[in-house]
Amino acid sequence: MKVLRIPTALLALAMLTGADKRDLDNPTCPAEPNWGPAEAMTLTPKDIDGKRVLLAEGMIDPYVADRLRDAIEADDLIEEIWIRSSGGDAEGGNAAGKAIRSYPGMLTRIPKGWTCFSACNFMFMGGDRRAVDEGGIFMVHMFTHTGQRSVITRSVEKGTDNTIELIGEIEQLSALLASEDNDFLIRMGVSRKLLTEIMYRQAATGGEGKQQQRYCLSQEELRRYNVVPVEKAA
Repeated sequence: MKVLRIPTALLALAMLTGADKRDLDNPTCPAEPNWGPAEAMTLTPKDIDGKRVLLAEGMIDPYVADRLRDAIEADDLIEEIWIRSSGGDAEGGNAAGKAIRSYPGMLTRIPKGWTCFSACNFMFMGGDRRAVDEGGIFMVHMFTHTGQRSVITRSVEKGTDNTIELIGEIEQLSALLASEDNDFLIRMGVSRKLLTEIMYRQAATGGEGKQQQRYCLSQEELRRYNVVPVEKAA
């Protein structure tokens, strides 16, 4: 019987799923992240592997913190919150993180195949304990405050008299955002270097020299920046 031999590289390529394929412009991230439905976050209690889990899926809105508290208060058996989200309201994400932190011992988790992006990062970091499973994706924005340059350039080209004022406003907003993020990370026990070395890094480039918009942390980076706290030996 004739055996068909397929080159190893082609076989590996054929076995790739959408979640495994890389985003060419953001090569640390999957091409098709599984970050849940494009609608307001739902909160669903469920028993999984003997644990009472709260599934948090969808976009973060300004009221999710209140719904989180209601869901947790209604079920005192909940011990983990599993999250997938493409983000949403930034203040809502911070508020959700603070709400979760008010429950000592609560664990937030990004399961295998799930993605937590943008405002979801801050919700996730609210966990008193945190875990990103192998194959789970903690995806952050690559903020570059100079990204407003195109606005400034158009303003200059039009001869706008208040271009200097515009630049000043951008700088003030950037400083305020950095300060708020920095304060949040300190309160949640996450290294501030996550901001300076990853999220606010200026010179990141992706495919064909394009500037990256997203970055997915490796397991080593998750531990290095204390996104996932390293348990101390007894």
